[in-house]
Order: sequence, then C-alpha cells, then structure tokens
Amino acid sequence: MSHQTYETNGITVVELSGKIMGGPEAAEINDQIHALIEKGDKRMIIDLEHVEWMNSSGLGILIGAITTLKNNGGALSLVHVSEKIMNLLKITKLKDVFTIHPDVQTAVEAM
Repeated sequence: MSHQTYETNGITVVELSGKIMGGPEAAEINDQIHALIEKGDKRMIIDLEHVEWMNSSGLGILIGAITTLKNNGGALSLVHVSEKIMNLLKITKLKDVFTIHPDVQTAVEAM
C-alpha cells in the first residue's frame, strides 16, 4: 500500500494504491489525512483508482476522514471507486455516506 498527495484548485487529492488492509501503513495514511485536515485542508478527494482491495481498516480510514472533515466544515469525495470497493460500501451501507464521483475533475467541479 502506498499513497501520494497533491493539490488541485485548492482541493487536496490523496491517491491511494495497493491493498488497504491495516497495519502500520494504514495508520500512516490515516495520520497523514488527519494532519492535512489539522493543517486546514477542508476539501479532500480520495482517489481509489489503484486500490486493489480494502478491508474494515481501510473503511475506518475513510470514515474517520469524512467524519473529521464534516465536523470541521469540510467535504470529502471518493473517485475511481472500483466495483469491488463499491460492493463493500453497499454491503456495509456506507455507499450513501460518501459522495462518489467517476474521476478527480468531476469531483473538483462539484466541490
């Protein structure tokens, strides 16, 4: 699992890749997302294009990010959500919790 962060039009984009299955790497990503929020980044897009799979630890990262952002007047969008991850969001009844867009540009325009 790895991640990369960049900014476009004042919106932070976090690109995740690999398998998000917990452990120290997941904690590092979680810490980085929360550090960005504490720094003042209120609008965030999480790009899941290169995520092969995600378990409950990965869902926990997403839930923590959206909760923290909303509590601070911010917003979060997910982009490039694969069918596997979409099914996981549906099964856990989290699909409607997240704003989902097909790509980064569409998400930027909607924010």
